[in-house]
Amino acid sequence: MHDRKEDAVSSTTSDSELKARHRAMWASGDYPSMVETFLLPLGPRLVEACGILPGMRVLDVAAGTGNASLPAAERGAKVTASDLTPELLEAGRLRAEAEGLELEWTEADAEHLPFKDESFDVVMSSIGAMFAPHHQEVADELVRVCRPGGTIGLASWTPQGFIGGLLKTVGKHVPPPAGVQSPALWGSEAHLRTLLGTGASLAITKKIFNFRYRSADHFIDVFRSWYGPVHKAFASLPDDQGAALERDIAALLDGLNRAGSGSLVVPSEYLEVVATRR
Repeated sequence: MHDRKEDAVSSTTSDSELKARHRAMWASGDYPSMVETFLLPLGPRLVEACGILPGMRVLDVAAGTGNASLPAAERGAKVTASDLTPELLEAGRLRAEAEGLELEWTEADAEHLPFKDESFDVVMSSIGAMFAPHHQEVADELVRVCRPGGTIGLASWTPQGFIGGLLKTVGKHVPPPAGVQSPALWGSEAHLRTLLGTGASLAITKKIFNFRYRSADHFIDVFRSWYGPVHKAFASLPDDQGAALERDIAALLDGLNRAGSGSLVVPSEYLEVVATRR
């Protein structure tokens, strides 16, 4: 006879292992430095789109080092920054201290947020929650902790944009674990409406962010050294396969470069979503 209890235990163990790998991936490399090189403008853009005002209760999910949390706190909001990876939260605390900002920093899984129902005016995530493996669980949590009439704000790379292409390229060489949905699906309007459509009304805008580096080689060197998913991918491959991955990333960059031969400017599409919780 099939034992459902054994299935539940196996599923829990597998999920725990997956989350441990996920946490380790984002702790690898040097993500705080990576934020400083290219992600910094995206947080303030999302804060502006969400219309955050003084006194608002704001939750930043998968906040990392506080790229959106800190600009929200600068506006006088009561901000809680949550993330699965404690190393990123610690870096965020140091950034906040340096800027004289007060925030709550909470280690938390985006799929199981440790907050009460309807406890925030704004729930947001800038290039963060999209990387959690189980999308519907994350979406349900975003809706649950947001008050009725409150705002859910998201910035997510699209499947057809540059980062979507980069994730596909890496995935060809290092396939993701079984059961993990592609992060770039969060940048698909149809997928978002499936995830959030019953719990919130959505306003969706396609936007472009330009990656600027000296060259394709410079980009690859930075991402291989600092960006967890790419850092881990290269570290897991033998030299010849790592060289093949490097060639494929360089080809992707060269095909999208808008700056000519002397530099690298690669536009990357993302979706900005501002949803009102029903």
